[in-house]
Amino acid sequence: MTVAVALVTARAAHGLDEDMPPLTAALTGAGAGGHCVDWDDPQVDWSRFDVAVLRSAWDYAERLPEFLAWAERAARATRLVNPLPVVRWNTDKHYLGKLAHAGAPVVPTWYVEPGDDAQRTLGEFLAAQACRELVVKPAVGAGARDARRHGRFARAQILAHIEPLLAAGRSVMLQPYLESVDRDGETALMYVNGHFSHAIRKGALLPAGAQAIAGLFAPEDIVTRTPGADELDAAERVLRAAPFETLLYARVDLLRDTTGAPRLLELELTEPSLFFSHAPGAAERFTAALLGGLPRR
Repeated sequence: MTVAVALVTARAAHGLDEDMPPLTAALTGAGAGGHCVDWDDPQVDWSRFDVAVLRSAWDYAERLPEFLAWAERAARATRLVNPLPVVRWNTDKHYLGKLAHAGAPVVPTWYVEPGDDAQRTLGEFLAAQACRELVVKPAVGAGARDARRHGRFARAQILAHIEPLLAAGRSVMLQPYLESVDRDGETALMYVNGHFSHAIRKGALLPAGAQAIAGLFAPEDIVTRTPGADELDAAERVLRAAPFETLLYARVDLLRDTTGAPRLLELELTEPSLFFSHAPGAAERFTAALLGGLPRR
């Protein structure tokens, strides 16, 4: 019997997930059936799938309670990967604070919660961080949506960015803008079943003076990259600090700080692009790990 795999996406992401063609081809080559399915399609019977793989449900950030309710239903009906506890933890970037507390090398991150005094928290952040620029973004967000880069002295502009997010009930993150990204880009390391698979370089996503991204994600400049030994070590430290056993997939996004040390920007465990087309054999490795983890029938 052919293994039925739901590749979970969103209507708004149709045609945008560049991982889908190599992944569906790899599944077909392995004798499995890959089916692209919208997470919020009420007609879908999730129990007809042997496994549901979160791929490109990229509209979840604006609909998080609805998305988490769907994930709970799907996890009751079939095997959801990554699993439901991971989805709950990873869709809110408060996890960065938890990882930092556990000793992982994380970009310094401050949070402003609805009801907080945003001006006071901003002042405390600027007193602690000697950065020329900072990044403001929501704690629940994807693809750099609603994220923006500001000069440290543009307080009125920064508060004008923060306050509407807080008024909408959204937590806000403040991080120093690490200028190395303009020169070196960002390193994204992909892991499959806990083993390093491949890496890519992303160009800077937040040009100076640009408005916040309104679409599903910011356009990306991607090339293959061989990570440094210190980046591999940092990624391993991040994965060890996460409160989960080995997961089918993980993407560790790193930037270099002012000392040159790699720091975690995001740990993507829910719906990351995995850039299969930039690494021959990566989709096949992912497929083998996915199918090998299913119970035999």
